[in-house]
Amino acid sequence: MGHYGDLVTSQPLVVHPDVAAALAQGRPVVALESTIVAHGLPRPENLRVARAVEATVRERGAVPATIAVLDGAVRVGLGDDQLEEIAARDDVVKVSLRDLGTVVARGLPGATTVAATSHAAARVGIRVFATGGLGGVHREARDSWDESADLATLAQESIVVVCSGVKSILDVRATLERLESLNVPVLGFGTDQFPGFYLSDSGATLEWRVDTPEEVAAILAARDALGTTGSIVVAHPIPEHDQMDPDLHDRVLDEGLQLARQKGVHGKAVTPFLLDHFHRASGGRSLEVNTAIILNNSALAAEIAVQVARIDAA
Repeated sequence: MGHYGDLVTSQPLVVHPDVAAALAQGRPVVALESTIVAHGLPRPENLRVARAVEATVRERGAVPATIAVLDGAVRVGLGDDQLEEIAARDDVVKVSLRDLGTVVARGLPGATTVAATSHAAARVGIRVFATGGLGGVHREARDSWDESADLATLAQESIVVVCSGVKSILDVRATLERLESLNVPVLGFGTDQFPGFYLSDSGATLEWRVDTPEEVAAILAARDALGTTGSIVVAHPIPEHDQMDPDLHDRVLDEGLQLARQKGVHGKAVTPFLLDHFHRASGGRSLEVNTAIILNNSALAAEIAVQVARIDAA
């Protein structure tokens, strides 16, 4: 791969029949990213969790659409064999929006980030997306200019993104400032505080709070009617009794940041490095929390998608 002779010219965007039927009939659909499957969780836990997330979406009345790149196409919705392939292969590329065309054209397998997933989902008319945490502004970004493409993409695509904030390895307050500058509203679900991914509260206070899926759907409908572009971030904290112990969290984070500096880890390598450190240094506790987060967010996203479909059908 990597030569022009290897380029693929088949249909670049393929919607799974179940997802296509649901969209055509106005039934609720929830987009799911595949980076957590390929790169965020260890095997075989990654496939078990991916299946559990899809099952959770179905139980709450919506159709799951896990998005990934396989066989020269962005696949919106995967069959179980394709989900297993993304979970098992060692050559799956992490695909942000800027990479999407290149990875499709070269026929490479790819796992989509929040940015790439949001774009593909919005392109086919999916209104709601569940993920674990957003990318954001990195610590020391003042020197590195390191900021996730997730933020700019959310300013362009119109989709509701249910997440548990941004990972604490990022600069939380700078990320919220960037979202504000990009006109992306952040709604705390059942909270006035921005969640800190592994922790229920990052320490940052939010301007807007919602307490029901109906409220989120009503805000989306109002934005549609007003012609307001861009996404809505629904910040859904993990319940306090399920969060990581704050003292353990702070200790592991400080150790990880120090190790990353010592080893010269920078750019997009920082996040996987720190997540791996969290998993090992917390004795697997971060993996348990990560799993709880994506399951909780998928359930809420499905409930919101159901309400959005009801408004759209009225």
